[in-house]
Amino acid sequence: MNRILFLLAANVLLFQTVEAQHPEKNGAGFTKLPLSALKTDGNWQQQANGEIYLEPREGEVGWKRYNHYLTLPEKYGNFIVDFEYKHGEGGNSGLYFRVSDMVDPTVHGFEIQILDSLGKADEEMGHHDNGGIIKTKGADKNMSKKAGEWNRMTVKMKGNNLTVTLNGEVVQSLNLDRKRPEEKQLHKEGFISIQDHGLPFWVRNIQVKKL
Repeated sequence: MNRILFLLAANVLLFQTVEAQHPEKNGAGFTKLPLSALKTDGNWQQQANGEIYLEPREGEVGWKRYNHYLTLPEKYGNFIVDFEYKHGEGGNSGLYFRVSDMVDPTVHGFEIQILDSLGKADEEMGHHDNGGIIKTKGADKNMSKKAGEWNRMTVKMKGNNLTVTLNGEVVQSLNLDRKRPEEKQLHKEGFISIQDHGLPFWVRNIQVKKL
């Protein structure tokens, strides 16, 4: 009996591992992207349960190792990207989009901040807090969950209009071209990328849909 249970468990694990190696399209038109379908020179690791885990190597700190980011394989103009993430206490990351050149996404694209902002009042949320658009606008409300809990972020970009939904609530809805800083260009298309900030970070169920 124990041998049968072991074989069943091994088959389930093998199925999960094989399933996680290839992008697949679901009924809603989204393409689900495992680590093997993404670009990175960093230390992101595909887990057997489908999660992608970032464990920084010794000496890896900060956010300027742009080639270590987790980047979708092509450029997107109008899109919806949907994913789940979690972090530890003091966690920090970001979702970049419309990045024309990954040589420096902070210059050539826009970032939606991912930060451990738990407990901060809605009216105090700035552009560097969770759900904020860096150098552009703070989130309309604080939808941060406790460190260690899964969050879900959905980003929709159509034309110049951006909508960000975090944990079931819209935290950004604006014409980004009208709100952007003068020195930052809003490109018609660009890469989508998740930041490596030199801290442990988990993502799962990354899926994208062209509009």
